[in-house]
Amino acid sequence: MAETRSTCPYCGVGCGVVIEHDGSQIRGVRGDEQHPANFGRLCTKGSTLHLTATASLARQTRLLQPMQRLQRGMPPQALTWDAALDTAADRLAAIHRQHGSDAIGVYVSGQLLTEDYYVFNKLVKGLLGSNHIDTNSRLCMSSAVAGYKATLGADAPPCSYEDLDHAQTVFIIGSNMAWAHPILFRRLEDAKRANPAQKWIVADPRRTETAEAADLHLALRPGSDVALYHGLLHLMVEQGHLKPDYIAAHTSGFAALRERIQGCTVAETTRLTGLAEADLRTAAQWFGASPATLSLYCQGLNQSSSGTAKNAALINLHLATGQIGRSGAGPFSLTGQPNAMGGREVGGLANLLSAHRDLANPAHRAEVAALWGVPDVPAKPGLTAVEMFQAAADGQIKALWIVCTNPAQSLPDQATVQRALQRAEFVILQEAFATTATADFADLLLPATPWAEKDGTVTNSERRISRARAALPPAGLSRHDWDIAADLARRLAARIAPERAAMFDYRSAEQVWQEHRETTRGRDLDITGLSYAMLDAQGPQQWPLPEGAPAGKARLYEDGIFPTADGRARFANVPFTPLAEPCDEAYAYGLITGRLRDQWHGMSRTGLLGRLYGHDKLPSVELHPADLARLQAQGGDLLRVRSRRGQVVLSARASDAMQPGQAFIAMHWGGEALGGVAGGGVNALTSPAFCPTSKQPELKHAAVAIEKVALPWRLTAMAWLPEEEALALREQLKPALALFDYACLLPFGREPDGQGRAGLVLRAGATAPVSEAVLAPLRRALGLEGADLPRYEDTHRGQQRTLRVHRDDAGHEHLAAFWLAGDASGEAWLAGLLEADTVLPGPAHQLLRPGELLGQASAPGSPQVCTCFDVNEAAIRQCLSRCDGPPDARLAQLQGQLQCGTNCGSCLPTLRKLAKQVPVAVTAA
Repeated sequence: MAETRSTCPYCGVGCGVVIEHDGSQIRGVRGDEQHPANFGRLCTKGSTLHLTATASLARQTRLLQPMQRLQRGMPPQALTWDAALDTAADRLAAIHRQHGSDAIGVYVSGQLLTEDYYVFNKLVKGLLGSNHIDTNSRLCMSSAVAGYKATLGADAPPCSYEDLDHAQTVFIIGSNMAWAHPILFRRLEDAKRANPAQKWIVADPRRTETAEAADLHLALRPGSDVALYHGLLHLMVEQGHLKPDYIAAHTSGFAALRERIQGCTVAETTRLTGLAEADLRTAAQWFGASPATLSLYCQGLNQSSSGTAKNAALINLHLATGQIGRSGAGPFSLTGQPNAMGGREVGGLANLLSAHRDLANPAHRAEVAALWGVPDVPAKPGLTAVEMFQAAADGQIKALWIVCTNPAQSLPDQATVQRALQRAEFVILQEAFATTATADFADLLLPATPWAEKDGTVTNSERRISRARAALPPAGLSRHDWDIAADLARRLAARIAPERAAMFDYRSAEQVWQEHRETTRGRDLDITGLSYAMLDAQGPQQWPLPEGAPAGKARLYEDGIFPTADGRARFANVPFTPLAEPCDEAYAYGLITGRLRDQWHGMSRTGLLGRLYGHDKLPSVELHPADLARLQAQGGDLLRVRSRRGQVVLSARASDAMQPGQAFIAMHWGGEALGGVAGGGVNALTSPAFCPTSKQPELKHAAVAIEKVALPWRLTAMAWLPEEEALALREQLKPALALFDYACLLPFGREPDGQGRAGLVLRAGATAPVSEAVLAPLRRALGLEGADLPRYEDTHRGQQRTLRVHRDDAGHEHLAAFWLAGDASGEAWLAGLLEADTVLPGPAHQLLRPGELLGQASAPGSPQVCTCFDVNEAAIRQCLSRCDGPPDARLAQLQGQLQCGTNCGSCLPTLRKLAKQVPVAVTAA
């Protein structure tokens, strides 16, 4: 068995992984103990990477050869690479000649490697002569970039992960770290155990697992962040926590900011944020008086129509108190995607140039033109993500080239996005997976390599560059993203600018990287002292690392000198502005979006594994119990959630984590999982309003109306299927989801289960019984059609029940599939029997009797807590009732008996909470 060191392709923590393989198949994955980002730890997503790269999944879900649709709406047909790239070059060149360079938009991804990003940036700005290239990092990190530049002078997070170990106060804002960056949260938990005096403040409207672990939870109103930071700064002035010497020596602009915050009294801050005065005073005291305060923040700040202001106002607190440039202190943005930082480094956004150069600076444009050997690069800023798709919907953008991202799921205002994809004359999708929602709109599909087949570099949240190494050769006819881009660029150049074809004469990822490295010379992110050889020999390195330096720099601004014209950091005198879309009488609920623990973005990879749905099995909308009562609904009822842009029907879930008047839907649920006439997922609801500076949309909040939906006809069908067929069958069934008023189709199970099985569960609802013409093909596909199967039908009531069983070696019957149509109230009981694969309590046909089936308890089973070992909450509570001692001792006993929390650790916050809550059982003397 061979081993290859690489990096995880999920979040911006940048964990190192060791891929175990035989040269043709991946056999396992573990955390790299030598990697300084994770020291061997992996979360649920990272620890199951090998399961998403099996040959079976590749055959069913991967895009393995170039494909072309000769007509929209028709199945694509295979073609050769030469034919595909010549077709693309011909079409793009024709649009370029007829409509100009600004008629082509290129939308790339924070999951690309730095080398991929670099070639695309050069292609658009150096060959096409346009700045219409943007990235899904616009949805993720652009407000953090703008906030850093506005205050500190450069897009350079000043901290390192080791600062988590040294902080005395940790301020976590707009981040559910426990789920979004779990490996960093493990490190923070370690730090608190080593230093129980460390204080955690968490500012979040929801009481998330991160907030549950806090010493102080500030449940602020959505969008009130700037008011909070101004109010805290007002209190820090009052409490005497400012550092006048630091302000005078290293900053500018404080006088204007101080004048603004004079009116930000405790009473006014309480009014705007909804927070208690005592909590505000405590937070200001802990932040300002601490020997070292570290702020950790993510999408709650970034995905906002005032995202830049939120980021900058938070950084103001660090500058005013001198909490920057030293161990354990500083404003530390947590990157959402694995290489959003690398994309920023190469200037792969519509308003940036290579190596943190500004598009608006003529000298910077001249430097890049000279490096690339072109007369100039365009000065006009390109269209950013939301703007690009709006322009395509309006007919201004004629061609869209989409790379390694899924805008038909992830962008806000999906009605506009889908109109853009339909109206564009030519849509290229360069992807590893054929199963994304965007694939249905593509005229040309180009197969790209994914994780474990890619070679290059990525940069994580702490500015640390790591190598991504290929463990396997490209599957099928897939090619590396940089290679596809360079080949197409050469062909396109031959048609529009033959003298520039040589710009893309790359033969390896390392050659691309070396050119990128030269662009950084003398810049704030100088990496001229770095090489592939150094990364291979010494491991991941932080920038800056200029030529001649022995190592990178772990912490920036220790000398108090900032990359601004005068060397001083700048206080941001920003106003508080309310939400772009406040709630009103017609749209009374504030919708918040966020992550699930075990899923990633649009789920094109994690969504292939049934085991990663164990923690959260059903697309749902979470509401406070009081709101559910007002809607005369209960958990499991269907609710219609409607915004000014679209609607979606979801299952209701009561949650004490919510405040009244707020709703939560996970960001992952899109058209790949949801159907029905109101399909499209959460981003059918979200707003395209964006920050005027960063252009990052306000994905975190939208005003919605919610009502209970009467869909009396219900369907639940659940089946074990051959693992070689289940996911392909899911793709075949997806079009049928639109035939219901509500539908969702998801995998279930625990791959590999040792029996070669994978599961699918279909849920649907309608106002009236659905015709046999719709239902019969679904039954056949799920193996639930046949005269020999136990079946019950009541045509008068529109009810159908069918079972499929299998017998074990002892002749005992086990449930293999079931179909409940019309009345699905026995779903939970049958689902429990099927998933547990237990022996049936009696002959299968008895389960079909209305009294037998409908009389069973239909409450859902106990929720799964530990994904790694499939341990549910009921088992954990029962075990804890027998464990005694303090919470840590009880947790250790629990882990010893059930193993939960001993592998990836993602469930540890829940386990710690239960270890505190569950009483020890009293036994009779």
